[in-house]
Amino acid sequence: MGSLYMFVQTILSYQMQPKIHGKQVFWIRLLVVIWCGVSAFSMLTCSSLLYSGNFGKDIVQKLHWNPEDRGYVLHMITTAAEWSMSFSFFGFFLTYIRDFQKISLRVEANLHGLTLYDTAPCPVNNERTRLLSRDL
Repeated sequence: MGSLYMFVQTILSYQMQPKIHGKQVFWIRLLVVIWCGVSAFSMLTCSSLLYSGNFGKDIVQKLHWNPEDRGYVLHMITTAAEWSMSFSFFGFFLTYIRDFQKISLRVEANLHGLTLYDTAPCPVNNERTRLLSRDL
């Protein structure tokens, strides 16, 4: 599902250029999506080969692997591909930094009583307190 999310966001990124961000962001996201796709493909391929039954029936319950075990190389490739895919997710989310720097939020809080449980109106009317430190 994460790979699908990254793919959809990359398509949206392509459609948002050059109004929202430049072509560089799209190309970086596309490279990360390709990285994720290669990692996912190699992980799924090696794990399906590993669990096909050619390497024994106890593979599913195996927690500790030794280099002399049958299927050790496929297990290591699957593990490395899984880690690679997780790092591609992290790298993809880092591409949002520039997008979120363009967003600013304002919050207005109105107090209608002295406490949260008060039903009596607050004696201070139209009090406005800035919540973000950069607004001070």
